[in-house]
Amino acid sequence: MNTAANHVPSPAELRDMCVDLVTDAAEFVAHQRAFLTKHGSVAMVAETKSSEVDPVTAVDKGCEARVVKRLAELRPDDGIIGEEGSAVPTRTGVEWVIDPIDGTVNFIYGVPAYAVSVGVAVDGELVAGAVADVARGVVYRAAVGAGASVLIDGTAHPLRASRASQLATTLVATGFAYDAGWRGLQAEILQHILPVVRDIRRMGSAALDLCRVAEGSVDAYYEHGTHPWDYAAGAVIAAEAGAVVHHPGLVDRGGQGALVTACAPGIADEFADLLHKAGAQRDLQA
Repeated sequence: MNTAANHVPSPAELRDMCVDLVTDAAEFVAHQRAFLTKHGSVAMVAETKSSEVDPVTAVDKGCEARVVKRLAELRPDDGIIGEEGSAVPTRTGVEWVIDPIDGTVNFIYGVPAYAVSVGVAVDGELVAGAVADVARGVVYRAAVGAGASVLIDGTAHPLRASRASQLATTLVATGFAYDAGWRGLQAEILQHILPVVRDIRRMGSAALDLCRVAEGSVDAYYEHGTHPWDYAAGAVIAAEAGAVVHHPGLVDRGGQGALVTACAPGIADEFADLLHKAGAQRDLQA
């Protein structure tokens, strides 16, 4: 038995491994997009997934395979949950949750808001993660009990959720499902929320939205139908930055349209009440 591979690292050590993984993967994604752009073929490598508007690219698959290969070398007995189908049972209690490109539509269109996200859970509890903002070249990171920070040119800067204290001046990030029926329900919910807050932002990457809550560039975030790979890393980052975060954990309830939220602590109660009044706190398929 390889005792080094079976040893469960501390949350801080797992965070640093996540940083290494997403940094390498982000370089791969950036290089692949530059190559495809040069040859005018970014859209040509895409195919549909859950619906005609839900794309996956060869780069998504190649990036996930790259991360999985590195984990097989570093932590061969750990579990893996990957967006593009990687599924390995854990023999150590450690599970890695991978989103090779969160924001694939943005990636295809050249909108600079897509990320590589790697979160890690121990005995079912998320304890660390890192999110690489590929276009900006920065990495968000966190470990339970160790705070959250963003790496810019190799220097760590601490993250702290905003000091928002009232809904009227709250900037809210959200996202929409690929299913047309669910989008209709989300539009109805939005009608109740938009008049009450400062404004809405829809940027197309759940992982980056959670990081934006962590850094205070938005005050709150809510979205239905996300999966563990969308929020595994970002949820830890937002929580360690002081945000109030709610999610289903490693249980994938994206297919039920379950809700994920994160918001500044000063508006947590009011924001939860607003979501309740808007009918947002139930699963979309309920």
